[in-house]
Amino acid sequence: MSKAMKEKYYDIVLSPVITEKSTMMAEHNKVMFNVARSATKPQIKEAVEALFGVKVKAVNTLLRKGKVKRFRNIVGKQNDVKKAVVTLEEGNTIDITGGL
Repeated sequence: MSKAMKEKYYDIVLSPVITEKSTMMAEHNKVMFNVARSATKPQIKEAVEALFGVKVKAVNTLLRKGKVKRFRNIVGKQNDVKKAVVTLEEGNTIDITGGL
């Protein structure tokens, strides 16, 4: 895979989501990633398969709207985040918590 293609895939798949819920999903061959807002399901599938060398069964996406947060007299807004739940084929795994 060329360096330009790898950079394109990293622009689609931004980071893994490491929470209690996403860790429990790993038991069912599912991994959650933060992805680019403009990324489509086929693009996410192609990027995950190329970056991690696994077979993807399905991709589900969700768009979490940013919340308004207040601290004392300062009002701020979190950014909107698009997440992808990637279901892997049987026998494929991605260890995103390997460095922890």
